[in-house]
Amino acid sequence: MDLKVKDVAELLNVSEKTIRRWLATGKIPAYRLNHQYRFSRIEIENWMMGFKQEAAKEGFLLKDEPSATLSKGGLQQFSLYRAIHNGGVFPHAEGETKEEVIRTTMKVVAPKLGLDAEVLSELLLDRENLMPTAVGHGIGIPHARDFLLQGPSDTVVVVFPKKPLEYGALDGEPVHALFFLFSSNDKRHLHLLAKIAHLSRNPQASQLLRSQPSEKKLLDFIRQWEPVGGKC
Repeated sequence: MDLKVKDVAELLNVSEKTIRRWLATGKIPAYRLNHQYRFSRIEIENWMMGFKQEAAKEGFLLKDEPSATLSKGGLQQFSLYRAIHNGGVFPHAEGETKEEVIRTTMKVVAPKLGLDAEVLSELLLDRENLMPTAVGHGIGIPHARDFLLQGPSDTVVVVFPKKPLEYGALDGEPVHALFFLFSSNDKRHLHLLAKIAHLSRNPQASQLLRSQPSEKKLLDFIRQWEPVGGKC
């Protein structure tokens, strides 16, 4: 689905004026259709997981202010707490590489989603081959290019590898926490992707994730963080 300026502004929690300023200076990928700007989901994904780290340093992104999406019930519609509650937390995942960890995890997760573990692993690895899904600060967000779930329910499976993984992150840090993201449409997917990327830059969250918390402890933190700091 092509995204419009308004859609991207809501997802990134900035004004449409800011998006247009980035367009004018070439800071965000877009193309023209009938004299209007449009955005590819895959290109925005890559931009969010790559350039966004530098943009945050310059104060461009992730301002803690209500967005149009959140003010219209977005916290419930795009709840990270609910998505993790649906997916669960898996500690000490076996594997020496990200491919091994992904395949090991999908053997457990795929049946619960009603999907084939081998097919799902290949879809996740195909996306990794396009560009590593590490967002920095030791966090990765494996996801497929295709939407695999039916209906409005989103699922995020949090996995802690037995040992940190080399993941190709731009900041060079090995990954110690993986947020496997499964959703049913563009907007839900991009909003949760942005929210997890935002979470990765929270110092308290980073410290907590390095400790490989229990599902209850992580959900308690997300419950407190999401209404205040998770506006992205």
